[in-house]
Amino acid sequence: MSTGKGLKRIKNQPVLHSSLKKQKNLWLTIEIWDLIKEEATKNQLSCSEYVEQKLRECHGR
Repeated sequence: MSTGKGLKRIKNQPVLHSSLKKQKNLWLTIEIWDLIKEEATKNQLSCSEYVEQKLRECHGR
């Protein structure tokens, strides 16, 4: 996933959102995980970023 032209990722500085991401755990069925992977690939995103974007859309953020 690209950060955009001229943007460089710097450790401990968010690029795509206003805050840093932290590792969290989710328990999902195999079917849902496969669906997330499929949709993320279609949208050229990581699974993490796909889930984050979908939730932000739902909550208007």
